[in-house]
Amino acid sequence: MVKSALSGTRIRALRTARRLGQADLARMSGISPSYLNLIEHNRRRAGPRLLKAIAGALQIPPETLDERSGDAQVEALRATATRASAGIEPETDRSEEFLGRFPGWAALLTQLHAHSEGQDRVIERLSDRMAHDPNLSAALHEIVSAVTSVQSTAAILAESDDLEPEWRSRFHTNIHTDSVRLAHAAEALVAFLDTSGEETGLAAPQEELESWLDRQEFHVAALEADTAPDWTQLTEAQAELASASARELAVGWLQAAHSDAQAMPLDQLLPPLVAMFSKGEGFAPDALARQFGVSLAQLFRRLAVLPSVQGLPRFGLAVCDGSGTLLFRRPIEGFALPRFGGACPLWPLYQAMVQPDRPLRAVVEFAGRPPMRFVAHAVCSARDPLRFEAPYVWESSMLMTPASAALSAAPAEAAMEALEVGTSCRICPRTKCPARREASIVTG
Repeated sequence: MVKSALSGTRIRALRTARRLGQADLARMSGISPSYLNLIEHNRRRAGPRLLKAIAGALQIPPETLDERSGDAQVEALRATATRASAGIEPETDRSEEFLGRFPGWAALLTQLHAHSEGQDRVIERLSDRMAHDPNLSAALHEIVSAVTSVQSTAAILAESDDLEPEWRSRFHTNIHTDSVRLAHAAEALVAFLDTSGEETGLAAPQEELESWLDRQEFHVAALEADTAPDWTQLTEAQAELASASARELAVGWLQAAHSDAQAMPLDQLLPPLVAMFSKGEGFAPDALARQFGVSLAQLFRRLAVLPSVQGLPRFGLAVCDGSGTLLFRRPIEGFALPRFGGACPLWPLYQAMVQPDRPLRAVVEFAGRPPMRFVAHAVCSARDPLRFEAPYVWESSMLMTPASAALSAAPAEAAMEALEVGTSCRICPRTKCPARREASIVTG
């Protein structure tokens, strides 16, 4: 069934659910029963005015019958079908019909699919934290140390009946001190693992900065002004920026973002950028960089912090130094960026490091149901002006754009072969990968 047939199927299902006869609905809509029969059986297409009349007769919003309103749900149903176990083959070619006849069940299935996808992301984040987070390791070590100390002291008291009062008092004091230490360590661990609240300073400074930016959706409106704002005023008394180191990082980030905004003002950047995606001109960040006379890395930073604009996708950003450590993460849906440990070495972010100053572009695909595709643009350049004296500090940047947006803007790139990548080896299900460092915990 084609999508244009969706309205007729919905009309028939809704009329039946309301126990209305075809003749009754036709009379209420101002058309003949035979014509309504053709519409319901998808042999005629109802125009906007007629759909509005039928919706009024059924006492539903007109957009409910718009064939385009079901596109997202149809795609979600098809994505849900990919989770089917072996031997079960859902009729994906009848998704539109199912949505039209059983909108409630379709909404429930898509909701369950979204919930399942969300749980997968939570598992990835927790696995990443449990495997690589140095703060978690230190907190657990402190708890084990305190427990061991209490146990040893308690054993001495339990097994020694002839201890002098002075020594017994010392041991009691030690138990009290270690128990307080244990309680504080446990409280700190709980606070650290409780990601539902605000940051408390237990996180790394980089995490505090990213948590603060995430709350603002990575766009600070004050930076768009010509005059530089008061950096201290922007960063003080912010719940996420609990440490002095985090506030120092925030000031540095704000200064760079303000410089980017001055070089690429919104009123000058948005028109050509929107045209690339809406008019099929092709997404070409190198052309934009030349137009504004900025480096690709600077353009990537600017695109990653743009406000939400109609017609533009969300851009993600990852920046790393020469050690491969991620210095900055601006995640987007479907492209997971690990907080700790190394990411996938196949990312263009790392491939660019062996080809400094040579821009790279690739279509990358993450394993999933369905697979998620992105167009990644990456470049590695020197952080400081080039000089003959060592050491040389290199920094690599990668801009991520959903393939559905980037490839529709540049149809010629749609034929590019996708590079299969993951988040990190520990949670990547691809068993046959030349870059694998360790066995995955999700492949059994």
